[in-house]
Amino acid sequence: MRFFWLFLFPLLLAAGGCKKSTSDKETVQEESFDKLTDITNRAQQYADSVFETLSLEEKIGQTFMPSINTSSTPYNMAYYQKLIDDYHVGGIVLAKGDVESAKKIAEIGRQAKVPLFISIDAEWGLGMRLADAQVFPMNGKIRKDAEESLLFDYGREVGRECRTYGINMVLGPVVDVVESRRGVIGSRSFGGDVKTVSNMGVAYAKGLESIGVISVAKHFPGQGSSITDSHRGTAPVYRNITALDSIDFLPFKMFIKSGLTGVMAGHIQLLAVNPDGLPATVSPDILTTLLRDEMGFKGLVITDAFSMGGAHGYSAYQALEAGADIVLCPLNMEKEIGKVIDKVNEGELDMTLIDDRCRRILFIKALFGLWNPENNEKEVEDYYLEREKLIRDLQFAE
Repeated sequence: MRFFWLFLFPLLLAAGGCKKSTSDKETVQEESFDKLTDITNRAQQYADSVFETLSLEEKIGQTFMPSINTSSTPYNMAYYQKLIDDYHVGGIVLAKGDVESAKKIAEIGRQAKVPLFISIDAEWGLGMRLADAQVFPMNGKIRKDAEESLLFDYGREVGRECRTYGINMVLGPVVDVVESRRGVIGSRSFGGDVKTVSNMGVAYAKGLESIGVISVAKHFPGQGSSITDSHRGTAPVYRNITALDSIDFLPFKMFIKSGLTGVMAGHIQLLAVNPDGLPATVSPDILTTLLRDEMGFKGLVITDAFSMGGAHGYSAYQALEAGADIVLCPLNMEKEIGKVIDKVNEGELDMTLIDDRCRRILFIKALFGLWNPENNEKEVEDYYLEREKLIRDLQFAE
């Protein structure tokens, strides 16, 4: 499968509504489209060349992102090296620690055969996890009349700090629409107004990606009305499909329409879709039918942490089978990777599914310049600017 259409897809749909003309505007659109195609083609070609060198174990390893302490102690660094050497992980999630350790961890990740996604929960800046980094207000504390340009600048500043420390992925923004402050999401969200949440979340994510840091909107399909903490157990959502479509799904639809990169699935029981209570992280109906097929999302699908109570009783292979590309923070790396390998070898998990997940991961890594972050910084920014120009210019076609 060719993934260079990944972010161009929503633009192609919009362009389909344009009439043929020789206007200056359409000429600019065509030039931008050509540049996007060139950039994404080169990223795909590089990803393909890397894919051909990977073993089964290395391909499967790319679909896992465990958590590590952001510490440079000998024990922690030895464990980190084991994750790379023995399990071939595709990335890591930085837990609490300090900036200097983050830099060291990121540098080691860059030297791996396949450079790692270095991700972090930075919902209100890197200070959320790194003790000596800048702290920003929680999303719910940001004034509701803030302009989108301010949120863009906020995201871009967080992205600049990420790049300074070698971090290339932010597990945010939170785009859950909260029903009330008694809900579990609370001030992590931009609030209870769906338009505000959508606009602020997308503007922040665009700021991140404008400087080459991957954004990951969470928690799909929307946890804002749940009062259950998915760290403790699966979080049920009782809204009917009409309410879901007009509230919870809208920020994700806007995120997808804007061509942004990642979506995190939560351990959420969407009872209107899965009356049996199957959590979104292992539900084909939610990850494949709803997110991929109906909403048209072509980017990375990442699970919430499998160390959480909401994932209890489920395995990583079920998430991959359901439609996830990457499984976050499994409780037992060796056991979970071993299960996926066994399922493939026994014919219970289709190898083409693993190939599909791995190719998408490699493509995103190539597109965001993980193999050569300094030299690729301008290309990543050029990609973003051309994409934004097309999105802006094509709005008239809606």
